[in-house]
Amino acid sequence: MNKIHVKTGDTVYITSGDDKGKTGKVLEVSPKESKVIVEGLNMVTKHVKPRRMGEQGGIVKAEAPMYASKVMLVCPKCKKATRVAHAKDKDGKTVRLCKHCGATF
Repeated sequence: MNKIHVKTGDTVYITSGDDKGKTGKVLEVSPKESKVIVEGLNMVTKHVKPRRMGEQGGIVKAEAPMYASKVMLVCPKCKKATRVAHAKDKDGKTVRLCKHCGATF
């Protein structure tokens, strides 16, 4: 298993690709493939065939997975894209820290 620096529900900043400079919320994380799906970004068009009688087919827009290395976590306190630091809190639990302001999340 690969470890990924972002979790589902995190706000991330896109560092490269067509959506460079945009931010969005992580919908899904796939550690096995090292990919994430970000809400409203990296959109692709899919041709969907109707499966049942009366079901609508056609062209559908959907979010495609992107490599986790192309995203940076956005600190909820200082609102900057930051690398993730790890530290132990007083209970011995591992927490994520902002490299800019030191806030935990």
